[in-house]
Amino acid sequence: MRLIADPLLALPRGSKRMMAATIDMALCALTIWIAFYLRLGYFISLAGRPSVAVVLSIALALPAFHVAGLYRMAFRRAGAEIIPVAALACAAYGLCYVTIISAYAFDRIPRTIGIVQPILLFLAVCGVRLTVGYVLGGGMQRRLDAKPRSRVLIYGAGSSGRQLAAAISDSRESHVVGFIDDDRSIQGTRINGLCVYSADNLAALIASKDVDDILLALPSASRQRRNEIIQDLRSLSVSVRTLPGLMDLAHGRVEASDLRELTIEDLLSRDPVDPDIDVVRGKVAGKTVLVTGAGGSIGSELCRQILAAEPARILLLEQSEFALYAIDRNLGEVSQIEIVPLLGSITDAFRVAQIMEAWRPDIVFHAAAYKHVPLVEHNPLEGLRNNVIGTRLIAEMATKYGVKDFVLVSTDKAVRPTNIMGATKRLAELILQGLAAEKTGTRFSMVRFGNVLGSSGSVVPLFREQIRRGGPVTITHRDITRYFMTIPEAAQLVVQASAMASGGEVFVLDMGEPVRIADLARNMIELCGLTVRSAANPHGDIEIVTIGMRPGEKLYEELLIGNDPRTTNHPRIMMASEHHIPWSILEAQLRRLEMLINTGAVVPARELLCELVKEYQPASEVVDLVLLHRTSQSSLSQGSAADPVADTPGMTNAATAAPIQLTRAS
Repeated sequence: MRLIADPLLALPRGSKRMMAATIDMALCALTIWIAFYLRLGYFISLAGRPSVAVVLSIALALPAFHVAGLYRMAFRRAGAEIIPVAALACAAYGLCYVTIISAYAFDRIPRTIGIVQPILLFLAVCGVRLTVGYVLGGGMQRRLDAKPRSRVLIYGAGSSGRQLAAAISDSRESHVVGFIDDDRSIQGTRINGLCVYSADNLAALIASKDVDDILLALPSASRQRRNEIIQDLRSLSVSVRTLPGLMDLAHGRVEASDLRELTIEDLLSRDPVDPDIDVVRGKVAGKTVLVTGAGGSIGSELCRQILAAEPARILLLEQSEFALYAIDRNLGEVSQIEIVPLLGSITDAFRVAQIMEAWRPDIVFHAAAYKHVPLVEHNPLEGLRNNVIGTRLIAEMATKYGVKDFVLVSTDKAVRPTNIMGATKRLAELILQGLAAEKTGTRFSMVRFGNVLGSSGSVVPLFREQIRRGGPVTITHRDITRYFMTIPEAAQLVVQASAMASGGEVFVLDMGEPVRIADLARNMIELCGLTVRSAANPHGDIEIVTIGMRPGEKLYEELLIGNDPRTTNHPRIMMASEHHIPWSILEAQLRRLEMLINTGAVVPARELLCELVKEYQPASEVVDLVLLHRTSQSSLSQGSAADPVADTPGMTNAATAAPIQLTRAS
């Protein structure tokens, strides 16, 4: 069947329309021949006078069909929507045809031909188009393949829903069985041959129609309404997918490929925070902007948001070669603005000074950091070196080389931290607050937000992969909660903060209510059309398993240390008023911390971190993996006296303990 369909579908549009007109001409002749038979009781030759009826039919029918739009409707997509169009065209044609036949009373052409033939032509036109649409559209091939197609309902009978239904009609995997819509004025009617149902009794409708999937075609619906619909669909054991938002569809036709799986972004209980584009552009346009950690999840999106504000150039500082290559190539494909990829680490003083002196950036967005809580907990010295010493280095270089604005990407884990990662980020904030109080000429500001969806280490991709494998879905605690935001939203907030800062502020986002991770896991399972296996439902599809809290992990995250946030010009962004350490004191302590890091003194380094970050309450006692191993080997070989690690204060007990425990609850 494809040997026939594929060459026909490859023809130019003009050739296809000419072929359609030729078919209609043949149908005019055929239906007149049949009309004569029905009138006379025998077949006659169409030569001579009867040929006048054929010529007149063709002369009237083709213009009528053209005006009605029959030649703009693709044969391979022909469905029930062809019937009213063909009926209108044939009615107009038939009125003209019967009038002329009756008025002129042609010899050997009965007047009843003018009535019977238009009816036959209507049936023939519809029959041929529906048949060809069935063959070319893949209907016959689907029958031959004998593969069951998923039965889908489309929620939303608007233009997007209708376009989606038309696109799916070409699919070999799905079959649309109807629409669901909240508009009572169209419930019970038919659109393109598909019935529009009410959402009042979805469970019965899904059962009666044997529905496998529900597709949300509601690009203009409010987030609150979408959340209500999604919650109603959760318990119905059907897979739910959705179209992108309205702006994503504004410049093109809806296609089946636009559908995507529902994500936690669709379940956020608040609307995204929109930036003030004019303010951001006024701050960034024409400037040289440096982004550290430019290849990371936040850093790469920051670069995209900054490019939209039209800087003079953007400097990408990244220590991962592949990540730098990927973001440099990605940005180069979408923008003509000068992009400078720079390999290097924020802890390399010579390299950072070299970059600052060569390019003299006006604004620095500092996104480079180690953020994975358990990994930093097991590698504390590297976390301190990168997140604290690296931040101090690049901040001091910014003041030395005249950077106007410096924005730190922080985290909600910096608030009353229980892990080393959070404590290092809070100490990074203190560094910027201390420098801001020195009035160096550089405006320092910090932006603090919660978990970023889709970033490296995010729980959402992990859950999705576990569901795809058939489970179980693993959570660390039944009551653990987190704030969530999207990557673009986080990047927009950071850029917005640079435009609002006057120096020393900690900006935080009104992120709505925190999300319970166990509920998130359940939602993701149910919205895939699966059920949760539990004691109450032993035959469910996916089990949710609690594996225990990880080192340094908190049950609840917070965004504010104090309780007196101040409002800003942006309705969803606040400023935190929090204590800081004078730079004269902090600078000396940071140099002491750097010395401890360089000598491998894990325990004293963490003790100093506790001293500097008063709110830090360690949830576990963690010793660096490499240093712990070296210390153990040194002790066993009786060479600990010559080992600088073994002589480090606080390491003796760890070296002699047997057996050695990596993580111990404090």
